[in-house]
Formats: sequence, C-alpha cells, structure tokens
Amino acid sequence: MSVEVLEYGFMQRALLASLMVGLVAPAVGVFLVQRRLSLLGDGLGHVALTGVAVGVLTATAPVGTALVAAVLGAVLIELVRARGRTSGDVALAVLFYGGIAGGVVLLGLAPRGQATNLDAYLFGAITTTTTGDVAVFAVITVVVLGVVWLLGQRLYAVSDDEEYARAVGLPVLALNVVLAVLVAATVVLSMRVVGLLLISALMIVPSAVAQQLARSFRQTLYLACGIGLVTSVAGTTASYYTGTPSGGTIVLLAIALFLLATAAVALREATARRRHRRRAEVHAAHPHEHGDRCGHPAVPHGDHVDYDHDGHRHAPHRTGTGVHYDEHGEHVPPAGTGGRA
Repeated sequence: MSVEVLEYGFMQRALLASLMVGLVAPAVGVFLVQRRLSLLGDGLGHVALTGVAVGVLTATAPVGTALVAAVLGAVLIELVRARGRTSGDVALAVLFYGGIAGGVVLLGLAPRGQATNLDAYLFGAITTTTTGDVAVFAVITVVVLGVVWLLGQRLYAVSDDEEYARAVGLPVLALNVVLAVLVAATVVLSMRVVGLLLISALMIVPSAVAQQLARSFRQTLYLACGIGLVTSVAGTTASYYTGTPSGGTIVLLAIALFLLATAAVALREATARRRHRRRAEVHAAHPHEHGDRCGHPAVPHGDHVDYDHDGHRHAPHRTGTGVHYDEHGEHVPPAGTGGRA
C-alpha cells in the first residue's frame, strides 16, 4: 500500500472501515455457511434498506435506524421459524420481499431529492464514511467479535446440529437469536463498505474459500477472517486507483480467490486419483510373487521387506484372497548402479 493512500482523511476512514468489515463479516459468515443459511445476510440487508429509508424520511442517521430495523427483523425471523410452521426458506423470502417493499414505500414518501444518496447504501460508497460512522463501526466490531469469542463453541454446536444441541441442554432458540442479531449488526457494519446488495457475498465467499483449505472449524474461522481482511483492504485500495466501486471490487477479489482455491483443490484431488489408479494398475498387473528367489533385490523397510522391481519398491502383503503388492512412491536405484538413480 502506498503512502499516498494514507495522506487523505477519507481514505484513512475507508481503510479502517474495510479492516473492521473484513474481520467481522467472515467471523459471522462461517456460522451461516455451517448452518446452510447463506442468504440470511441478504434477507437482513433488505430489512436494513427499510431502516435506511426511515432514516432518510425522518432526517436522522440512517446507520442507527438501519441497525434497529435489521435487529428487529433478525429476532422476528427466528421467532417465526422456531414458533410457527413456516420453514426457514419461506421466512427468508418473506423477509426479502417485506424489506424491499417497506423501503420502496417509505422512500416514495420522502420529499424529492432526499433519497439521492441511496446508491451509497445499496452498492457501497466507502469514501463517504464519516468519523461518526467509524466510531459506530468500531463499537459494532468489538461487540460482534466479543460475542463470537465468548459463544463461538455454542454457536457452532447449534449451527452444526440443532437436535444434538437441544439434546445436550443448550438454549437453541436464544443462540439462534444471538446469531441472527450478529448477522444484523454485520449487515449494518458492511453496508457502507460493500453495499446492502453485496453484504452476503463478503460474509459467505471468504468462509467458502476457508472451508476448502482448512481442516477444522477453528482453522476455517481464522482463515476466513484473514481472507476477508486481505480482500477488503486490497479491494478498497484498488478501488482508489481504478476508480471502481469499493464493494464490487472487494467481492470480485474474494470470488477470484474462491475460484483459485477451487481449482487448486480439484487439481490436488485429480492428482491423487491418478496416483491411486496407477498403483492399482500396477498391483493388478503384477506378473509374479516376490520372494527370496524372485530375482529382485530385497530392501529392508521398517518391519517388512520391499523388493526393487524396475526401480520401484514393491511390498508383498498376503490377504484372504491371495497376495497383493503395495507400490511405494520412493524410487530405488537398480542394483549395480552404485547408488545412482
């Protein structure tokens, strides 16, 4: 990052906001991916649009009204899902359409010209972040990360298997409400950086990348936060030089990482399959049984003996159906070469 970017106050605020969003959004998003509710962020983003419209209509701070609307919507959807007969996807659909309809109706009541800045909330306008916004974002960041740190294991248990969590005595409804409120707070935190229409991408894509590379949920959480932090700061910096919207730039960077990770994992799996198939073919086509008089040099290997067969070590193992041979990947110099491959 060049020093030029840090010379401007609006870019300092923008980078601070992107740093906070990059940490918080994936920290909450990993639970949504685990719970298969990746679209919850989108739903609450539409409800936050109603809150923004209330702020525009009443000439108050849209960040505060959006936070209130998103939190109320989060609590409502969990209560409907838990107490009513409405399934999760139907409740999310109602949230989507209700949020959009409420925002459109309220904005239609606003005096002409008052809603000209709505694009900043829909698509992100990080350079318009004020010092007051940064202060609010800092409070939201501390609260969200603190709750994730304190309740992370319980939230994971509920996200992974609600029935098991209920069986062991965890307060499932309360934890679901807490998670929904965390998503609502993250939506409001992210709307100036990536926009209400792209919030869910920043919560989900880094988590999807981390899931492909990590071996445990803890590693997934840390890696997702790292990816979110890097893509947010890098996307904000790139948008300054290219003149592109910060939200779209950040999300495209995250998607590029996702595609690279997917390709790398697919290549690794294909290589492993080819290696396994080659070894299986060698085993199936083995011409004879190795032994003391087979003519191939014996090579001690741990608790058994391998046989050097054309530069490859073969280890005979007897089973109920006969003898099979494990081909070791280590290359063995043929006899008489003096140790040269």
